[in-house]
Amino acid sequence: MKKLVVLGAGESGVGAALLGRMKNFDVFVSDFNTISERYKASLVEEGIAFEEGTHSFSRILKADLVVKSPGIPNSAPVIASLLEESVEIISEIEFASRFTDARIVGITGTNGKTTTTLLTYHILKRAGLNVGIAGNVGNSFAAQVATKNFDHYVLELSSFQLDEIDSFRPAVSVVLNITPDHLDRYEGDIYKYAAAKFRIAENQTEEDYFLYNNDDPIIANLMEHKRIKAQKKGFTLHPSEKEGIGAYADSNELVINLNNDPLRMSIHDLALSGKHNAYNSMAAGMASKLLGVRKETIRECLSDFQEVEHRLEPVLQVHGVSYINDSKATNVNSTWYALESMNQPIVWICGGVDKGNDYEQLKALVGDKVHTLVCLGENNEKILNAFGDLVDHVLEAGSMDEAVKAAYQSADKGDAVLLSPACASFDLFENYEDRGRQFKEEVRKL
Repeated sequence: MKKLVVLGAGESGVGAALLGRMKNFDVFVSDFNTISERYKASLVEEGIAFEEGTHSFSRILKADLVVKSPGIPNSAPVIASLLEESVEIISEIEFASRFTDARIVGITGTNGKTTTTLLTYHILKRAGLNVGIAGNVGNSFAAQVATKNFDHYVLELSSFQLDEIDSFRPAVSVVLNITPDHLDRYEGDIYKYAAAKFRIAENQTEEDYFLYNNDDPIIANLMEHKRIKAQKKGFTLHPSEKEGIGAYADSNELVINLNNDPLRMSIHDLALSGKHNAYNSMAAGMASKLLGVRKETIRECLSDFQEVEHRLEPVLQVHGVSYINDSKATNVNSTWYALESMNQPIVWICGGVDKGNDYEQLKALVGDKVHTLVCLGENNEKILNAFGDLVDHVLEAGSMDEAVKAAYQSADKGDAVLLSPACASFDLFENYEDRGRQFKEEVRKL
C-alpha cells in the first residue's frame, strides 16, 4: 500500500486525505498548526491518522507521495527535507485531477478569479450541465472527486496550486491578468510569479483552449515567449485588431465571437459593472460558449449574476454613509479597482500583512478620493509612510471594532467607508472572509 502524506489539514488537505483513503493509500495528515474541530472530526470519522502542532519528519520522509497545502512555502524545513529525499510533492488540484475524467475550466490571474469562477459556474449550472466548483472557492476539489460524480468542474486556481502540478490539464484555461502579488514567494520577480500562472496551460493539447487578457502587458510579453499548444483566444477592451480575439468590447457593445457565431449584448446590460468586470464577463462567456452553452443562456446569466461576497459588496447605509466590504482585495491592484470605481469621498480602511506591496500606483487615487485613512493591522508603518501626507486624517486601529468606530466618526453624509485592505489578513483575522464578516457585523451594530 502506497504511503500518502498530506501536509496541512485545511479544506484542501482534508479533502485530499479523504480521496487518498478512498483510493487505498495509507494516509497520514500532518499540520504544524492546530487543526480546526470541524476538520479533525472528519479525519477521526474516516479513521485517518493525523498529528497537529508538529511535523514528525521520520514518518513524513517515508512517504511515496506528498500533497501539500498551497500555504506552505518551499523554504519550509519539512519541504526542503522532502526535496532532498526526492519525494514527489504535488498540490491537491494535481492529486484530485488524477482521479477524474471531468472536463475542467481552470481560471487563474491576480484579480477577478473568484468572480469569473462563480460567474462561469452560474452559466454552466443554468445551462443544465452536471458541474462542480472548487479550487480556492467552494468545497475541496479532491473531496468532490471522492464523493460526487460531476462531468465538469470550474476551478479557481492560485499560483501556489499551479506550482505543484505535473499532469493537470484543463480543457479550457483562463489567465485574467498579472499584477504584483505574493512576490515574497517568487524572489520579488513578477515574471517568476507570472510563469507559475502560465503553468495552467503547460499540459494542454491542440484540442484545448487557452483564453487570455490581450490588454495585459505581462501576459502579452509571455505569449511571445511561451509555447502554448492549446488554441489561443484573447479578450480585449481595445480591439484595434480582431485577429486571434475571441471577445471584445466595441463602443458600448460586448461581442463574444467564437466559431463565427457572435454573441452581442449591450455592456450596460452586464450585471457586473466596471472595466475589470467586463474582462471577467468576457472570459466567463467565452469559456461557457466553448463548452457548448447557448448564446441566450450566456446573455441571460451575464445580465442577472449576483455580486460576490467580500468583493465591493454593499453592506448598509448609516446616516447617509455607504459601507462597502471589499475584504477580498488582498493586493494593491484589487484595491486600485475599488478606489477607481468609487464616486464619493472615501474613508478608507486598509492594512494587514504586506506581501511586498508597492503602493505607488494607488497614490494618485488616494490623494484624489480619500480624506481619512484608517490603518488596520499590527504593523502599519509602510502604509503610513506611503499615504500619510496624502490624506487629511490618519487613524490606527488594532481590531475591526476599533476600525469601524473610527471610520463612523470620520465619515460625513454622502461619504463611503471602504474596507479594501490591499494586504493579507493573517495578522488579525483567520482569512479575508473572517475579516469581511467582522466588518459587516460591526457595521450592523452601528
